[in-house]
Amino acid sequence: MKNTNKDINNNTENTPSKENTTPKEDQHKKVRLNKKNFSYLLGIYKFMMPYKGYFISGMICLFLSSIILLAFPELTGRLIDVATGNENFLLKSINEITFALVGIIMIQVVFSFLRVYLFAQVSEYAMADIRKALYQKYLHLPLSFYDKNRSGELMSRITADVTLLQETFSTTLAEFFRQILTLIVGLGILFFKTPKLTFFMLAVMPVLIIGAIIFGKFIRKLSKKTQDQLAQSNIIVEETIQAIATVKAFTNEFFEFKRYSTTQNGVIKTALKAATYRGAFVSFIVFALFGSIIAVLWYGAKLVAEGGISIGDLTSFIIYSMFIAGSIGGLGNIYGQIQKAVGSSERVLEILEEESEPNEKEASKALDQNPIEGNISFKNVHFSYPTRSDVEVLKGIDLDIKAGEKIALVGHSGAGKSTIIQLLERFYNPQTGKIEIDGKNNLDYDLNFYRSAIGIVPQEILLFGGTIRENIAYGKPNATEKEIIEAAQQANALKFIETFPEGLETLVGERGVKLSGGQRQRIAIARAILRNPKILILDEATSSLDAESEQLVQEALDTLMKDRTTIIIAHRLATIRKVDTIYVIENGQISEQGTHESLVHQEGTYHQLVRLQLLEV
Repeated sequence: MKNTNKDINNNTENTPSKENTTPKEDQHKKVRLNKKNFSYLLGIYKFMMPYKGYFISGMICLFLSSIILLAFPELTGRLIDVATGNENFLLKSINEITFALVGIIMIQVVFSFLRVYLFAQVSEYAMADIRKALYQKYLHLPLSFYDKNRSGELMSRITADVTLLQETFSTTLAEFFRQILTLIVGLGILFFKTPKLTFFMLAVMPVLIIGAIIFGKFIRKLSKKTQDQLAQSNIIVEETIQAIATVKAFTNEFFEFKRYSTTQNGVIKTALKAATYRGAFVSFIVFALFGSIIAVLWYGAKLVAEGGISIGDLTSFIIYSMFIAGSIGGLGNIYGQIQKAVGSSERVLEILEEESEPNEKEASKALDQNPIEGNISFKNVHFSYPTRSDVEVLKGIDLDIKAGEKIALVGHSGAGKSTIIQLLERFYNPQTGKIEIDGKNNLDYDLNFYRSAIGIVPQEILLFGGTIRENIAYGKPNATEKEIIEAAQQANALKFIETFPEGLETLVGERGVKLSGGQRQRIAIARAILRNPKILILDEATSSLDAESEQLVQEALDTLMKDRTTIIIAHRLATIRKVDTIYVIENGQISEQGTHESLVHQEGTYHQLVRLQLLEV
């Protein structure tokens, strides 16, 4: 029998769609550092606490390597003075000072290696813990959370944001402390040894700082605009790939390419404008920096000529100045990285602080509960999806199903059939009314225990990209080989599985693309058989199959439905005729109920649906 009645077949009603908007925040957005925002970065430190020994050791190595390196300019200056015979120093020969310089470098090499290694230990383990915590949180967040958030944005939290945090905690923070230490200690040494030259050098620095602020403001603004445009173009790519079949079906490849090209042209235009400012900024820095060096050398040379300082002191001053200039120059970039890291830490903690489903109760509580028999009762259930709270989908549903009964839900698309199933599975909770299982409010059950008693065979089967064995065993991960084979046999799947050279080890491909629709359905049925649920949900399980596949799948479903409370969303007459009660759902309410024979003779909605279907045979 052909079944082209879309009103009957379509079961995708009332399920909330994800917001088709751009991410609220750029994955590398910088934020201002204040007490509140900095607390987010500190919040990540709790993941580093188990490795605080490595972290403290790394900080000690960082401090020692920075302090020891600051002796290098001083010894270099003394080397020049000893060479010119103008210095009475502790190390009196050129060779002694040279060996001391080599020793400093060797010690610096050792401490630098230890610093990098120790911080790597901390960052690798801590970031792995963050990824695990995020993934665990994703698994336990309710469906209402996923209705409001894009999958691409959530992926960026566990990939791009954590990667940025890893870079920050492994290198950026270490560099930040090192540059600060170099700047403070270096300036202290210069003020102590050559105060006049130091004050002169600091007098010319405001020119560089003011220029950096002016140019930096424009560059940051344009960089942010470029990132926003890139995010827009990436969303186009993501949506196109996810819906590639639809794009091809409507032959809109050129349209999508043109849409993407338009955004890329905008990116190029903004990026080139930013590059112009960057080029001007670099030119300004080169001019101002070398101009400052010339000014300092001029003043230093005058002091040497007047006998105010020695040539060695001038040499030490120049090297210290290079160290300090490098620190100042590096701090700007490091500060920007820390700003990004604060934004990333805020986004990561935002996920970790989301409220999870209540499925982490003590295991003993689940063990204390009696096995679920399968009695289901909906009592005056009203429900609206969180993303559409103004639209009431269910309007006082009353439904009683005894253990072992088989019932069917029928109705036009949007009537509320799938919503009833989602409430039963506790993907959402009703606003008013309650759902009782075996006379007990379903919210009072441990969630893992509760859902373990429910099995589902959906219309659109999504298999994991592993083997057939792994997909069947997903219903019971500790299943034996014998149990898997028996489940496949009962699902009418073993015969086609044995035709594959690899048998149960056959790879099904991403989302099961290497198998036909009927084969995927029978794998899903085998998975449900292996789970052995007391409550079974069949959601349009045969609507998209050819006659031969439908017969095989229907035989497997008949086996699966034995001695189970079964709820069917389907309109194949072969399935509906066998159920105990058919419920017709209209506008979120039950308008008719009864057997197929009783309803088909009434002049109601069910009669019209059946008549329309028969006309299309």
